[in-house]
Amino acid sequence: MTGVPSRSSPDPSLTRALRTAYRSMRGHYGHLSWWPGETPFEVCVGAILTQNTSWKNVERAIQNLKAEGLLEPRRLYGLPVDQLAVRLRPAGYFNVKARRLREFLRVLVDGHGGDLDRLFAGRTVEVRERLLAIRGVGPETADSMLLYAGGHHSFVVDAYTKRIFLRHGWCSATARYDELQRLCAGALSQKTGDRRLDYWQDYHAQLVIVGKDFCRGRGPRCAGCPLESLLPGGGPRV
Repeated sequence: MTGVPSRSSPDPSLTRALRTAYRSMRGHYGHLSWWPGETPFEVCVGAILTQNTSWKNVERAIQNLKAEGLLEPRRLYGLPVDQLAVRLRPAGYFNVKARRLREFLRVLVDGHGGDLDRLFAGRTVEVRERLLAIRGVGPETADSMLLYAGGHHSFVVDAYTKRIFLRHGWCSATARYDELQRLCAGALSQKTGDRRLDYWQDYHAQLVIVGKDFCRGRGPRCAGCPLESLLPGGGPRV
C-alpha cells in the first residue's frame, strides 16, 4: 500500500551506503522472517507490549493469553483491565500496558468491529494517523503495526536504527524519528509492491539483530560486524 509520509531525497552517496548496508547484513544473517507473531493481531499486541522491555518478556505475556484462549480481539476486550494486567505482568509496566492495550482494543472492537482489515483500510498516512490517535500508540508502535500486520509501506525506526546510523555518520545526533523515517523511505524505495514490503520488513529486522549483536549501547563490537566496512575513517562516530 502506498501513502507513506513524504520522502526526502537523500544524498546519492548516502543512498548507496544504506543499500549496501542491507546487502551486507543480509549476506551475514540471511533473510530474517520477522516480526515475531503468528497472526496480524498477535503482531499488534506484541507491538504494544514490547515498549520498554525485551521480546523474551513479551513472549511470556503472550503465552499467558494464548494459554487461556484470550488472544482474540473480543475476548481480550471483554477482560477487565485489572485481570488483563495480571496476565501481562511478565512484560513489565503491566498496569500501563494493560490500559494501552485496552485502548487499542476499544478502537479495534468498538470502532471497527474487531476487524483488523477495517482498521488498516485506507491510505497509509490516514491509517497511521488513526493509530497515532490511540492513547499509548506512538510512531514506532504504529509503524510496526502498519509494516508487519497491516501490509503498509511504513518504515520502522527504533533505537537500534538511530544508534547504527549515528555511528556510521548517516544521521546527526539530533535527528528526529520522522527525519530518519523520511531518510529511509527516500533511500530505500527502489522496489515496489510486495517486494518493497518484504525489503522494509527485513531491513528493520536486520538493523535490530546488528544492534543486539554488534552495535551495542555500551561499547560497540565493530570487529566482525557486517557493517564494519561502512564505518567512517577513524571508527564509529560515538
